[in-house]
Amino acid sequence: MPIIQGLSSGSGEAPKQHGQPSRKGKKAWRKNVDVTEVEKGLEDLNEEVIRGGVIKEKASSELFAIDVKGDSRISKKLPKLTNKVLRADEIISQRSAIPAVPMRKRPGDKTTDGIIPAKRQRTDWVPHKELARLRKVADGRHENTVVISDATYDVWDIIVEPKSEETDDFLPEKQRAKAPKSMKQKPVSLTASGKPVPAVQHPTGGYSYNPVFTDYEERLAEEGAKALVAEKQRLAAEEAERQKQEAAARSAAEAEAAEERASMSEWEEDSEWEGFQSGVEDGKPAAKQPKRKTQTQRNRIKRRKEEERLARHKAAMKERRMQELRIKEIAEELSEREQTKALMLAEEADTASEVTDDKLRRKQLGKFKLPEKDLELVLPDELQESLRLLKPEGNLLKDRYRSMLVRGKVESRRHIPFKRQARRKLTEKWTHKDFVL
Repeated sequence: MPIIQGLSSGSGEAPKQHGQPSRKGKKAWRKNVDVTEVEKGLEDLNEEVIRGGVIKEKASSELFAIDVKGDSRISKKLPKLTNKVLRADEIISQRSAIPAVPMRKRPGDKTTDGIIPAKRQRTDWVPHKELARLRKVADGRHENTVVISDATYDVWDIIVEPKSEETDDFLPEKQRAKAPKSMKQKPVSLTASGKPVPAVQHPTGGYSYNPVFTDYEERLAEEGAKALVAEKQRLAAEEAERQKQEAAARSAAEAEAAEERASMSEWEEDSEWEGFQSGVEDGKPAAKQPKRKTQTQRNRIKRRKEEERLARHKAAMKERRMQELRIKEIAEELSEREQTKALMLAEEADTASEVTDDKLRRKQLGKFKLPEKDLELVLPDELQESLRLLKPEGNLLKDRYRSMLVRGKVESRRHIPFKRQARRKLTEKWTHKDFVL
């Protein structure tokens, strides 16, 4: 008697209904979902785990091995193939390294055909004239000496054409635009020290994306102190503005009260004459009229001025004599001062590349202010351990523009999105009314 079994009893598949057309609705979708592929993938994954791990998660070194030595049994199995030499290699090895003896006759060194060869000028030696010229050049005597002199004109300036003779042309000559005088002047740096700032400044260790702890801590403390000072200034400005508004409101209230008192009747207010005091009853003494100086006083003042002039003259002569006695010491002091000045200039030139634009002597030129420098600082919780997670920051265009402003190359301007056009007025000419028969 045959055993009656279900349709899916022998296979490992999940039980499912027979194929039928799809029905609209989530309930029908869930019931008729086919999960055979998902179950097969899970079974394969379990088998890989049982055998030693998932193959896709293993490294290449665990799955493959590179054979460097080779198999030593191949030479024993096939000795003929390993020791066999190609026919071409045999032919090449049989050839001798000594060239073959030629069969034709070779003429001797002294035998000739009787024809005398024509004399030709030698080209592999220097003539006496050229040798004499080279010796003169080596001694410093040149035939055509080139004297180098500095240019007496501006290379970038506009070349002015010479004026032609006066003509009877009634048209005016075309005037070229003249460059301003400031174009030939050296730009003024906006730094507090007045020293020139390099175009591209070298950042310190604290600006790195992966900085040293000491450099980063110093820079974080410095920027924190700056932010604290700025916040205090902002709070002080707000307090001053508040006091100003309160004073304005108080003065406005007092003005309103004064207007109200003025509008009141004179019977309600005290009389203006009450409390009036004359100038005599004031506590101030009367101004004393200057008296005319006598001749004795004028002579006394004249003698005093003459004595002061003689004293100044004697002191100047005495200082001059002292300088004449120590003229050598003064010359040595001047030379030492010039040397120290030259050393200071050299040090300034050396340290010009180390000047930064952190402190500026002025932040506003004209109506517009200099743009503030971006805060190039990453907070401690934003520091990344890997360069793959790094997010680059900053804008090179803004940095270059601010660098040109600080170095005095250009002046700060306001961005104008569009140019303002002139207004035009449209009118209609009534020329048809002027027509007369």
